[in-house]
Amino acid sequence: VQLQASGGGLVQAGGSLRLSCVASGRTFSASTLGWFRQAPGKDREFLARISGSGTRASYADTANGRFAVSRDNAKNTAYLQMNSLKPEDTAVYSCAAGSHSSWYSNDFTYWGQGTLVTVSS
Repeated sequence: VQLQASGGGLVQAGGSLRLSCVASGRTFSASTLGWFRQAPGKDREFLARISGSGTRASYADTANGRFAVSRDNAKNTAYLQMNSLKPEDTAVYSCAAGSHSSWYSNDFTYWGQGTLVTVSS
């Protein structure tokens, strides 16, 4: 599985962005997908994950209420809608894919290149 995140850019505080993650491979609809970010000088941080069918989603506290994860299996694409962005949301955002068990372990096998999100104050 190959993944490519896109949709990052420069946005003012309070604004919104929608990130996309396009995946290759036949097993997309069976894969748990996750979104992570890494700010300069900080560890990678989990944000959200979504089940293969798209019927279950789980969020980290920092993302809960502001971010929403979704997917379109017909397009092999997952999305992360980010609202009410803050300067501290500035980071490289990446998507990852794993098996069904990744929903429980939060461990992912495949990682894509990230997309930079910069939030100005």
